[in-house]
Amino acid sequence: MDTSALVTEGDINLSEERYKWNDKINDILTRELLTDDARYFLHQSMSTPCLDVLESCAGSGITTISGKHLLDFHGNNVHQVGHGNRYVIRQLIRQLNILSFSPRRYTNRPAIELAKKLAGLLPGDLNRSLYAPGGTLAIGMALKLARVVTGRYKIIALRDSFHGASLDSISAGGEEVFRKYMGPLMPGVIHIPQPETYRGIYGNSEENQIHYAENLEETIKKEGNIGAFLAETLRNTDVQIPSVAYWIKVREICTKYNVLLILDEIPIALGRTGEMFAFQHFGIEPDILCIGKGLGGGMIPFAAMVTRDRYNLAQDISLGHYTHEKSPLGSIAAIATIDFIQKKNILEKVKADGIWMKEELSRLKKRYPLIQDIRGVGLLWGIELVKDPVTKMKATEEAEKIMYHCLKNGLNFKVSGGNVIQLSPSLTINRKEMSIALSILEDAFNKFS
Repeated sequence: MDTSALVTEGDINLSEERYKWNDKINDILTRELLTDDARYFLHQSMSTPCLDVLESCAGSGITTISGKHLLDFHGNNVHQVGHGNRYVIRQLIRQLNILSFSPRRYTNRPAIELAKKLAGLLPGDLNRSLYAPGGTLAIGMALKLARVVTGRYKIIALRDSFHGASLDSISAGGEEVFRKYMGPLMPGVIHIPQPETYRGIYGNSEENQIHYAENLEETIKKEGNIGAFLAETLRNTDVQIPSVAYWIKVREICTKYNVLLILDEIPIALGRTGEMFAFQHFGIEPDILCIGKGLGGGMIPFAAMVTRDRYNLAQDISLGHYTHEKSPLGSIAAIATIDFIQKKNILEKVKADGIWMKEELSRLKKRYPLIQDIRGVGLLWGIELVKDPVTKMKATEEAEKIMYHCLKNGLNFKVSGGNVIQLSPSLTINRKEMSIALSILEDAFNKFS
């Protein structure tokens, strides 16, 4: 079995560090349940076999069946309003007692209310929504709509991007751990470089990011027949933050060549960056926006694609046609999530938390040479670990050791790109919990840096 591609993510459940972790589990019930889980679930990278068994979740943390509490700085990006948000739960219970499912060809009040709410939050004529049970499906609908609108099937996407795990979304995405063994994928996808700073092919400065936009224009002109450019507004996994100049130039290019700009904000919308939508940081508008994950309040699988009024052109085909297309439960969870963010002034809190995180992580960077780059905004941060600042050799072994040490001491996060510690806590987390989390992280750096 070739596991070389798996290090691109970290926590691959096949590594020596994972085996050591498994050997140290001494709770009998945990071991029994993990054995059953591994026996009856199909194994796949980063998923099964699992590392522990959860009993409950609340607020900023999760608790295992052995009673161990972990601050959750991962959460699969569904926990914007915290795990088990009581406000969302109350709205869901109320809806369960009224209308729990809406068959196709019928609509319902929560679905309509959510569509109106999204239209009110978004700028311009981004007024038309379609819902789906997950973000991957929202990406699929966006790619189909782009073909209908433009009459062109080719799309441009970014290398190493992630847009979901289905065959069409991994065709657009660029992570090898999802594409390996798959053979021919969806035709017409052209990948161009990700706008990076620390490892950027055009140098490390933000000013040089404009060259990535120029690369997009050259590709559009040379390739021809391009219908859409699909990109994550901010790269969530290893946290890449493009410059304002990059996005303004990209928007100009897409408009100039009649290429639809599809923004994937499935993991980062709804306040993660301190704005309701990440593109608001850059002064641009997408033609199609995909949101999901936290849209369901961390409880209901739910996503949406939102596009412009003038692209309401697909009445004679089915773009989605999913069983839970107008889920009243998903819709009510989304409405409750947005209401909670607004009523509790979460966006302002996240902006202040982002300033604090930058100061604290900068302090760690000065103290530990293993940390060669920190980047982030709001409550989305990446810490890049490097063995040699000259060669920029990735510190993959150290990153994994640090992750398991933190898990042992009460902090859950993921490692991306093999060497980037990604921190994305609940947006409701308090400053004391954030301080505890960074203390656990610093203790790990003291041990392995």
